[in-house]
Amino acid sequence: MKTEKLNSRQEIILSLVEEKEHVSVGQIVEHIGKELGQVTRMTISRDLEKMLELNLLERQGTAGRAVSYQLSSRYPIIKKIDVEKYFAQDLDQRKINKKFNFDIFNQLKNIFTDAERKKLSELNGVYQDKIKDIPADALKKEIERLNIDFSWKSSKIEGNTYSLLETEQLIKNQQEAEGHSKEEAVMILNHKKTLDYIGSNKNEFQSISVSKIENIHSLLVDGLNVTKNLRKTLVGITGTNYKPLDNEFQIKEALEKTCKLVNETKDVFEKAIILMLLVAYIQPFVDGNKRTRRLGGNAILQSFNSCPLSYRSMDEGEYKKATLLFYEQNNISYFKELFLKQFEFAVENYFG
Repeated sequence: MKTEKLNSRQEIILSLVEEKEHVSVGQIVEHIGKELGQVTRMTISRDLEKMLELNLLERQGTAGRAVSYQLSSRYPIIKKIDVEKYFAQDLDQRKINKKFNFDIFNQLKNIFTDAERKKLSELNGVYQDKIKDIPADALKKEIERLNIDFSWKSSKIEGNTYSLLETEQLIKNQQEAEGHSKEEAVMILNHKKTLDYIGSNKNEFQSISVSKIENIHSLLVDGLNVTKNLRKTLVGITGTNYKPLDNEFQIKEALEKTCKLVNETKDVFEKAIILMLLVAYIQPFVDGNKRTRRLGGNAILQSFNSCPLSYRSMDEGEYKKATLLFYEQNNISYFKELFLKQFEFAVENYFG
């Protein structure tokens, strides 16, 4: 799936607006002319309308020379970032938001463009057509296959060294692989246990609460010597200088605001991605936060009869980069891009 990309004129317009803050159409036409050669005012107007539609720009004024353009308030969280260039910088050289952004709950709205929503809806229609006619035993096998893939990849993202084949043997036959720790087996089996719980209580996750998030986390870390309640201590994150909240009351309040935002959001895909982003950003637990967000996102998708993700084709390094970009810049563009690709992968590769 391709996300909407800007053409060269639109990229130049954005750079100009970033530099000047407020620009008129005349200034834009003049600047584009110097950069690319003469372009008609009508072409520039179409470019501007496109960027207004994508929530990149806002228009000030109503007519003629009084009209100017500025970056939208949401531009920082949705603008495209050159991921390779960003992470080529040394950790301590990156200019980042080191502290929790309390305004994030107001910024995470209308995450997907109309074109992206349309594509997700079309893909989900394909998924629903697939499961509508599939025999019950075949559907059960496909759910089991997706759950094995998910348990393997979600655990692998956390450093688990089981192979996909070893994971399948563990889940299907309770056969632990040689050369691996007991904790690795427990982590994988906890994924399976949590997936079964979510599958048996699908409708429960049409609304989200702190207690439901805690239930998912509790199942995931059972037997792994991890505290099961909301944390009361500091926590650091490897690979970033972003520091999550350290006050237990603020942590609970932030998680409650997350649930409120998710429940107020109408679009199921936005519900899922908001939960995934914010649970990782808040880090409400001592450990197991990213596993909890992946299971929570799938719980929401399944509760609204949408295809769950397996993450099987996800590159772990890119997934971590997308998460760090949200921590450090509150930018969702790369995480959203990976989500879109994984949803398309799941629809195309499971359920017949």
